[in-house]
Amino acid sequence: MILNFEQHINPQTQSTTIVFIHGLFGSLSNLGMLARAYFETHHVMQIDVRNHGKSEHSEEMNYAVMAQDIVETLDSLNIEKFSLVGHSMGGKIAMHLAQQHPNRIEKLAVLDIAPFAYTQNHHDQIFKALIAVEQANLSTRSEVIALMKQYIQEDMVIQFLLKSWHKGQWLFNVNALNTHYADILSWPISTPFTGPTLFLKGEKSPYIQKDQHFEAIQAQFPHAEITTIAEAGHWLHAEKTTDVLNALDKFLK
Repeated sequence: MILNFEQHINPQTQSTTIVFIHGLFGSLSNLGMLARAYFETHHVMQIDVRNHGKSEHSEEMNYAVMAQDIVETLDSLNIEKFSLVGHSMGGKIAMHLAQQHPNRIEKLAVLDIAPFAYTQNHHDQIFKALIAVEQANLSTRSEVIALMKQYIQEDMVIQFLLKSWHKGQWLFNVNALNTHYADILSWPISTPFTGPTLFLKGEKSPYIQKDQHFEAIQAQFPHAEITTIAEAGHWLHAEKTTDVLNALDKFLK
């Protein structure tokens, strides 16, 4: 699948393209505060993964096909070598892609997710809210917000989700995401990636916290560096943008 993307070409640089991959319920704009910081030094691509943003919808959704989508999109642009920056689900896509195509990856940066099959459902109320909005056939943002507040307490989460509300419908494929939620939590263990890898974890986030998370990183990405972003949760790039960029700069430039 050729995905929807935005590409920034810098004619003044010979640097590798950096590809930014968003997480669940997101779109290519979500990592924009990071991507824009590299416009003057690199070629940059921001991608909508399948079933998100303006990319195609599909009933098939797992890390093998999502990683292959990225490869096919880059192949269509004749981009052979590239670096990857992925957050959450996008980090898993990036990790799987790196393991499947190690010779094409210059550097891999993963934001607050481990190569690990998680079991805890963090999104049950979100799915209930999204489905309720779909079934209610609402037309205004105020109506959508009022309904979502019956399920979701955090205003920041509601505002994030509303970035994908367009002309009375969700841009992401709610049914496919809900059906394949177990696949999104899962992890297809593959050949370890031995290239340069950076994991950024939010100090307050549960996603890279337990011993088994660190053990999984060490086993599958043996040359990985792990850096903690102080006072940050799972949305570390939005909460502590400067700190995340400082860590990425040391790694990518």
